[in-house]
Amino acid sequence: MISLRFHDPDLPPYSCAVVGRRRRVLDLPLIAWLTVIWVLLWGTLSWANVLTGLLVAVVVCLVFPLPVVNLGLRLHPLGIARLVVHLLWDMYASGLRVARPMFDSRPYQAAVLAVPLRCRSDLMLTATAVAVSNVPDGSVVEVRRANATLFVHILEADDPEAAARARSSVWRMEELIVRAFGDRDEIARVRRTPPLPLGEDGR
Repeated sequence: MISLRFHDPDLPPYSCAVVGRRRRVLDLPLIAWLTVIWVLLWGTLSWANVLTGLLVAVVVCLVFPLPVVNLGLRLHPLGIARLVVHLLWDMYASGLRVARPMFDSRPYQAAVLAVPLRCRSDLMLTATAVAVSNVPDGSVVEVRRANATLFVHILEADDPEAAARARSSVWRMEELIVRAFGDRDEIARVRRTPPLPLGEDGR
């Protein structure tokens, strides 16, 4: 006998478990996305194509089930609004900083800077790296998962304050992302003093 159970705490949101001989997960957003792809492949929007796409999507999810992944994602509306405003302003301001060397004849010395993060979850680490890379003067060249460190390419490495500004920018981005999508433990972590890279704290 097959039964449907909704609001299972072990499943991601908008999902239901089909319990029988083998456990299956129907991810409704995934089914909707597969249906859209099916309609696009046929090139015609019709009820027949939509219903056929839904049927194919359900069969694909049942025959080729994906593992249940708990991302631990939380949505904080105020934090998301702050993150969006900061990203828009940072893109504008950093774009001006990147354009400035084009009108300056003096040579610029570039460098790669190690910036250790406070949160070690894969989700927060990835989100921070993507957000930093989307800013014109921020380019993440490497992500070291073992110690949650981003390696960021910076300009004006000959300026003693450039490294401090770059680290502060990355830590600020990490804090905004965690306050937008993190849980209580991660939010508590970003309240702490950011760690110094090895070699700068006397060890």
